[in-house]
Amino acid sequence: MKVQRKNVRLDYYLSTEIPGFSRTKIQSMIRDGFVQVNGENQRSSYKLTGGETISLYIEETQNERGHLIPESISLDIIYEDEEIIGINKPAGLVVHPGVGNKSGTLVNGLIYHFQTLSTLNGELRPGIVHRLDKDTSGVMIIAKTDRAHAYISKQFETKTVQKKYMGITWGLWQDKEGKIETKLFRKKSDPTLFEVHSDKGKTSVTHYKVLEEGRYYSLVNYMPKTGRTHQIRVHSAYQNHPILGDKKYGGGITKIKGFIPEVGKILKIELERLNRHALHSETICIQHPETKSDIEIHAPLPNELNLILGSLKENN
Repeated sequence: MKVQRKNVRLDYYLSTEIPGFSRTKIQSMIRDGFVQVNGENQRSSYKLTGGETISLYIEETQNERGHLIPESISLDIIYEDEEIIGINKPAGLVVHPGVGNKSGTLVNGLIYHFQTLSTLNGELRPGIVHRLDKDTSGVMIIAKTDRAHAYISKQFETKTVQKKYMGITWGLWQDKEGKIETKLFRKKSDPTLFEVHSDKGKTSVTHYKVLEEGRYYSLVNYMPKTGRTHQIRVHSAYQNHPILGDKKYGGGITKIKGFIPEVGKILKIELERLNRHALHSETICIQHPETKSDIEIHAPLPNELNLILGSLKENN
């Protein structure tokens, strides 16, 4: 959109120009990189001078108007008390409703199974403190109360939450243990994806350790210090070891082209059977909002990842 006014804050201008979006929501979109002014990210307080071009990427349903429908979706509840819920999310389950996913999401299942969920993340995201990508499985913490939500959110903000992911990657890592630290920036050509940038974007840090190796793959333990969108997937691809099955970051079937035909055929069959990327949120450790003691919630590697690991070992 072309800016028609002068000397006005970016967040205020957008909140008055776009129906259905509150100023708070606009500020969140700006902070998360969904808004660009003349191709550059700016702060909410940025003063517009008139004539600029503003580009917006509307991620899923960011419009706050909507109505959630409870659905009888089977949930793997691995922990529950009066304040929080631990969910083992399967791959393929979207966390909350959005464009193309009006129903059948984790949130639709949560409001069916639970009477009380936190409201701090808006009416379309009850209980949601953090997210996992659609095809990432594993532990998610859900807040039942606003107090628990605020307490856990603060831990995510101060980077005191301890997270461990397991991933199967292409190839053998030269350094078997280390730290990846980069800036992540939304791709201009496709704002749904991220890339490593030399000076723009948000600082992101991932510690990793290779646990197991085969001829064509590695099983890696990732310990992200920051929680950027797609962080582990981008960092792994940046090391030339994309997550197995991750089509968006170079880990899909196209990766097979470098293998001899008989090996490539086996890998192609395995990837098609997997039908997801091989990244799993194994453990989250937080300070409990009520007891103030550390609590660790664990979800074992799902069957489909154990199966592909076994197949890779057999064809080593």
